[in-house]
Amino acid sequence: MLTVRDLNDLRASIAGWRAEGARIALVPTMGALHAGHMALIEAARRPGTRVVASIFVNPKQFGPNEDLSRYPRREAADARMLNEAGCDLLWLPSVETMYPAGFATTISVAGVSDHFDGAARPGHFDGVATVVTKLFHQVAPDAAYFGEKDYQQLAVIRRFVADLNVPVEIVGVPTQREDDGLALSSRNIYLDETERARAVALPRALGVATRAIGRGEPVDSVLDDARRALEAAGFVIDYVALADAETLEPDPAPGRPRRLLAAARMGQTRLIDNVPVE
Repeated sequence: MLTVRDLNDLRASIAGWRAEGARIALVPTMGALHAGHMALIEAARRPGTRVVASIFVNPKQFGPNEDLSRYPRREAADARMLNEAGCDLLWLPSVETMYPAGFATTISVAGVSDHFDGAARPGHFDGVATVVTKLFHQVAPDAAYFGEKDYQQLAVIRRFVADLNVPVEIVGVPTQREDDGLALSSRNIYLDETERARAVALPRALGVATRAIGRGEPVDSVLDDARRALEAAGFVIDYVALADAETLEPDPAPGRPRRLLAAARMGQTRLIDNVPVE
């Protein structure tokens, strides 16, 4: 696996692969990698494809009171994981490369970013859309792979790619989970032993709720039950909501695809999860 920190070197490597007829796949990450990220690498690996993974802890998607300074950084361990997973190139841009002096452009995506994490974390999705746009211009991939755990992020990226005619196929990869159902996340390492045991209430509450909604039970009552279950486990809730799976509008119209989404804090750790509703 190549490890590249200079933009000119990145473009030269990709140009060489293009000359050989290779397809380019991108897996953007913020590092602190786990099995969920490896599932993205595995999904991206296809015959004739070169896989590029990026690691960049993006300051523009963290709010002033969020965990930018303590977000886990473990470059050497991440590089070993990517190499073992069959990644072809690790792109490690600096903050100065991504946001040089005078940088003044922000990508903002209305609609899908208005609710849920968009409301709870103002400016977060502007930071996501901006950095992903930059990565697309730097790597020029044919396809990019994102986990469905960050479902609203995936919806935001799909929206701006469609709106701006960006020639990149966006591939969503199902959420990877621990044996007890907790969604894999780089932030899970913040949970102490007691918090980790209680955190499983999040996927369990969503599972109970999605089955109840699927049976036709009243949505408001089901969501209230889910909130009570989470609070009983020790969570402080940001939101538990049913949304249109494509537009992320709350209270989806009959017949539309639906997604149940939740964000809640266990101690100092904010966890998110989502499940489809049939």
